[in-house]
Amino acid sequence: MRVLLEREDGSRVLKMEHPLDAEPWRASFAGTFQEVWSDPPYGERWFPDEAEGVLRRNLSVTDSHTLLAVRESGVVAGFALGCPVSAAPGVVREIRGLLPIEHTFYFSELGVLEQYRRHGLGRQMVALRLSLLNRQKYHHVLMRISTQRDFVYDLYRAQGFEDMGLFTEVTFRRMDGGVRTDRRVYLSLAL
Repeated sequence: MRVLLEREDGSRVLKMEHPLDAEPWRASFAGTFQEVWSDPPYGERWFPDEAEGVLRRNLSVTDSHTLLAVRESGVVAGFALGCPVSAAPGVVREIRGLLPIEHTFYFSELGVLEQYRRHGLGRQMVALRLSLLNRQKYHHVLMRISTQRDFVYDLYRAQGFEDMGLFTEVTFRRMDGGVRTDRRVYLSLAL
């Protein structure tokens, strides 16, 4: 594990380099992941073992990035995950022919707990993920977000991401117990 950033608020952004690095924060990550995705606009319901599975899968992918923003109390205040797009087969099916698969990195997850938002943590984690990319290997970054034009959309646009005009439908279990589909848009950045 590597400390990438020490923030004035006492939190640190850590890059997990091995699955065991994340062990002290596994349960807190699961709680944070559940809380972040239960908020609007997503309203998704994740069980702890599913959230932990997201963390384990990302850590198992070669060249992946797993960043955790941790507080002194042990709370995971935020997370930023990413992997080569080739490790995300569903995404590959949707973008084939639009971006070079072997040279595209996928920013799969970014989340910050409500009480830590609007203090630059999300923006810093986006910048850190960009700085970690092997630019000899990756020439594009791809991500998808809700079609609602909110502060998250604006955050990525301010970092240079462009709306590809490519939409996808994502089906998830919702907080009310129902299963619904919502629309997401792909954003990309040429490096």
